[in-house]
Amino acid sequence: MRGRKPIPSTIKELNGNPGKRKLNPNEPKPAAKAPPCPAHIQGEARKEWRRVVRELSALGIISNLDRAALTAYVTAWQRMIEAEEQLRKHGPIVKSP
Repeated sequence: MRGRKPIPSTIKELNGNPGKRKLNPNEPKPAAKAPPCPAHIQGEARKEWRRVVRELSALGIISNLDRAALTAYVTAWQRMIEAEEQLRKHGPIVKSP
């Protein structure tokens, strides 16, 4: 494919269809349904999952296809929080023998 990647119609509608071009009525549209949070997601990651899913559900732009990307995001979020706690506790430099 050459040029810019096409923007999904749902996103164009949310932006007010700035180009005023006809939207594709045959575009595949996965059901706007929030994916279930995987059981292994706990703590801050689960809180972030709920927050993001709530926001995306309100916009109608989340589906089961987003589960893997959302899992990767909330896992990275939790790791970042844990790293920040370690930095706060031990400082930015750790000396070893």
